[in-house]
Amino acid sequence: MTATLVLVCKRPRPGEGKQRLVARLGIEATYLVAQALLDCALEDALSWQGPVVIAPATDNDASWAAGLLTTVPHVTICPQTPGNLGQRLNALDTTLRQNGMTSLVFIGSDAPLLNDADYADCLAALQGYQTVLKPAVDGGVVMMASHLPWPPLDKLPWSTNRLGEALLNCCQHFRQTIGTLPTGADVDQPQDIAGLCLQLKNDPRPARRRLFALACALTKTNDLDACR
Repeated sequence: MTATLVLVCKRPRPGEGKQRLVARLGIEATYLVAQALLDCALEDALSWQGPVVIAPATDNDASWAAGLLTTVPHVTICPQTPGNLGQRLNALDTTLRQNGMTSLVFIGSDAPLLNDADYADCLAALQGYQTVLKPAVDGGVVMMASHLPWPPLDKLPWSTNRLGEALLNCCQHFRQTIGTLPTGADVDQPQDIAGLCLQLKNDPRPARRRLFALACALTKTNDLDACR
């Protein structure tokens, strides 16, 4: 089985995205966090043993996305279409499958705790299940993979703590067999930044080392330990 890693991302820009972090960290620091998080996801894509798709938020960022992994063969740029996240994922999934990609592993750019073991576990689970989900501790998901087209996702409660359960129920409703991986974590709240100082302390990967240093500096500067 050759699975394709699909990185769904936004181009980091000051003042755009991660608004729950902006309220505590400010615009510039949040931008630095967003860039560091994206670098971690790209680090994972660099080590992926198979095709990679980068799906930027808009057509306007296609050329930017094309310059992110220039040393990696078999990288496809497939911009997202308008709509809510569920609609965008369905459209992206359809396009990729029409182009011959049948086993798709979707990640975002805000789960730096993902590691080689998580990806290996996902690929192993896909040997026995049609769909594999890795839930997030906050109720979302940090990885979603499938051999099958995703069912309609537009009505799911995206960006809420009910998303993971709703996605699982949706896939079960369409009679997909589901494998569930151990719960992971993503970065959405200020306290998540403080947590990285512990969680990435011994991670040797270069992008994670840079994120660790940034998280510790921001935690000290903004007294984020109080958020834990």
